[in-house]
Amino acid sequence: MPDADKIIDLKAYPIHTPGPARDAILARVRADLADDGCAVIKGFLTQEGVAALTAEADSVAAQGHRSFSRTNAYFTQDDPDLPANDPRRRFYDRSNAFIPADNFAPGAPLRSVYDFPGFDDFIRECLQETAFFRYADPLADVIVNMAEEGNGFPWHFDTNNFTVTLAIQNAESGGAFEYAPGIREGDENFDEVSRVLDGTSERVKVLELEPGDLQLFRGRYSLHRVAPLRGKRRRYVAIFSYVQEPGMVGAPERTMQLYGRTLPIHHQRAGQRGDAYID
Repeated sequence: MPDADKIIDLKAYPIHTPGPARDAILARVRADLADDGCAVIKGFLTQEGVAALTAEADSVAAQGHRSFSRTNAYFTQDDPDLPANDPRRRFYDRSNAFIPADNFAPGAPLRSVYDFPGFDDFIRECLQETAFFRYADPLADVIVNMAEEGNGFPWHFDTNNFTVTLAIQNAESGGAFEYAPGIREGDENFDEVSRVLDGTSERVKVLELEPGDLQLFRGRYSLHRVAPLRGKRRRYVAIFSYVQEPGMVGAPERTMQLYGRTLPIHHQRAGQRGDAYID
């Protein structure tokens, strides 16, 4: 098993060493986040790191929870009291799989990245957040999104305030990441959400990520989706989650949707989210 310093390209990205090189990375990432809530650090992993994380994902792929359903952008139930064209009443097929966090052991490749000294501080400084905590959800703090041919993820908002993703393996084709930056900063902005769903919004951007790329994304505020995949090769993307309050975990209903099970902590802490956005 390779050491973390062989998994992360620390020569190109000395995230643990204060100095001009690290400062330059922070400046670029902050500028991109300020522009549209999304920043990509190309080639954050070494080729050895990409291979190690791919092998680990392959080894636990059978533990992924596959789900096929119809969902809206908020993961809520239909509300017949709302107008028929309200975005909360617009449902789309969702087919995807998540490998829960408890399948990735400490010291193994994926958590070696997450637990690398200085990684959390680097992410926090990129985001310029003073209230910054690891997601306390034992099923969701660091997971792998696994998608196969025909799978995709329709337009949605994230539950977590900040999402940090690491591209591990792409499908043979398809799987583009599309997002509408910051369309609900401050309010729900249902009119613009509807335009995105209609395909008429001019705010949608398309991003092609390559294995080893690290992405920082404010997905709680930016509507986004993953286009359907083609080919036999699976798409793997690791997700590291951070939030603004300590002790936060996923709501029981959404946790069951994504992972196929809940733990006692999800029910004990239900309803404790600090903001009023729709999940």
